[in-house]
Amino acid sequence: MKTTASHNNRYTFGLGTIGRDMLFSLVSMYLMFYLTDILQLPDNMLWWLTGILLAARIFDAVNDPIMGVFVDNTNSKYGKFKPWIAVGALFTGVFTVLLYTDLGLDGTAYLVMFAVLYLLFDISFTANDIAYWSMLPSLSMDQKEREKIGAFARICANIGLFAVVVGIVPITNALGSYLGSMKEAYFVFAVIISLIMIGGQCITIFGVKEFKGVFKKEEQTTLKGMVQAIFKNDQLLFTAISMALFMIGYSITTSFGLYFFKYAYGDENMYSIFALVLGVSQILALVVFPLFSKRFSRKTLYAGSTVLVVLGYAIFFYSPMNMLYIGTAGVLIFLGQAFIQLLMLMFLSDTIEYGQWKLGKRNDSVTLSLQPFINKIGNAIASGVVGATVIISGISRAASASDMTEEGLVILKAAMLLLPLLCILAGYLIYRYKYKIDSKMYARILADLEERGDIRLEK
Repeated sequence: MKTTASHNNRYTFGLGTIGRDMLFSLVSMYLMFYLTDILQLPDNMLWWLTGILLAARIFDAVNDPIMGVFVDNTNSKYGKFKPWIAVGALFTGVFTVLLYTDLGLDGTAYLVMFAVLYLLFDISFTANDIAYWSMLPSLSMDQKEREKIGAFARICANIGLFAVVVGIVPITNALGSYLGSMKEAYFVFAVIISLIMIGGQCITIFGVKEFKGVFKKEEQTTLKGMVQAIFKNDQLLFTAISMALFMIGYSITTSFGLYFFKYAYGDENMYSIFALVLGVSQILALVVFPLFSKRFSRKTLYAGSTVLVVLGYAIFFYSPMNMLYIGTAGVLIFLGQAFIQLLMLMFLSDTIEYGQWKLGKRNDSVTLSLQPFINKIGNAIASGVVGATVIISGISRAASASDMTEEGLVILKAAMLLLPLLCILAGYLIYRYKYKIDSKMYARILADLEERGDIRLEK
C-alpha cells in the first residue's frame, strides 16, 4: 500500500508540537511549584488552588470530546483542523502569560482571577490540542507509516518537554538574578515559551497539506453520536482506560521531579542534569522505536516496556541519594515510558478504523479527543496528589531538604513512586487481556471498509 503522507507532512506535523509541549509542560508540571515556591502562598490558599486545579482540569477533560464534535463538524476552506489549531494556539499563549503575571492581587481576588484564567487557558489549549492530534490518522492509513509520523511527533514533543524540564531552573535563576525578581523571571520565561509555541504551530498550519478524497463524506456528529462513538467502541474504551491509568502514573511521577531534587536529594540544580539524561534517553528510545517495531509485535513491545518501568521504579524507591542509582532508575523508567506513550497513540489511532468498521462512522476528532482528555485527567489527578502531598509531607513549610522529616520524605517517595507504579501495572493488564486489534485484524478491517466504499486506498 502506498503511503498517503509525504515526508513534508511528517516533519511539519511533528515540528509543530515542540513549542506546544514546552508550554503544556510549563503549566502542567510547574504551575504548582510557581504557586508554592515562587509566590509562596499560604497553606489555606494552596488547598483552595489545589481544588481549583483539580476541578478545572476535570471539567476541561470532560469538555474534550465535545470539542471533538466541533472539530469533526467543521467544514471551512482551510479544512477542519487548521482553524482550531490557529485560534487555540494564539489564545493559549496569551492565557499562559497571564497565569504567570503578578497582577498584585491576593486572597479571594487572586483565587477568582486564577480560576478564570486557568479555565480559559484550558479551553483554548483544548481547541488546539484536539485539532492537532486529530490530523494524525488522516495522514496515513498504513500502520507502519503512522508509527513513523507518530514517532517523529513524539520525539518533537519530548524535545519540547525536556527543553523546559532541563532549562527551567538555570534559565529562571539567571533571569531572576538579572531582573532582581523570580516572579519577573517566570513571567519572562512564560512569554518566551508562548512565542515559541505560536511559531511552531505556524509550521504545522502552513506546512501540512491535508489529503482529500480518501474518506467518504459523512453526516455531522451530534452529541448523541459522540456518546455512541465512545461507549459503543469497546476497543476505544479499553484503550482509553489503559491509557488513563498509564498517564496518571506518569504525570504524578514527573510532577514531583523538582520537589524531589530540592527537598529529598537536597540539590535542585541536579534536577536539570537528571532531566537532560532522561530526555536524551527518551528521545533515543523514540528514534529506535521503528527498528524494534519491525522485529517485534506491539504486544511484545508493551510487555517489555512495562518490565523496564517496573524495574526502574523498584530501583528508584530503594536507592540511596546517589545519582548513579537514581539516574539508572530514571533511564529505565523513561525508556519504557517512551515506548508505551507511542504505542498508546497507535492503539488509539487504530480504534478509529475499528469504530468506522463497527459503527459506520470515523469520528476522528471525537476519538482522538480522548488523548488530551486522558492527559488532562492524568494531570488533574497528579495536581491533586502533588498539592495534597506537598502540604501533608511538610514541603510547603520547608525552606530546604534539611527542614524535611523522615516521615515527610517517606510520604513524598510513596506518592511519587508507589502509586504511579500500581496505576501503570493496572493499565498494562487491561490492555493485555482486552485489546485485540493486531496487524491481521487491522488489515481485515481496512479491506472491509474499502469493499463497503467507506475508504479509498491507494495501491
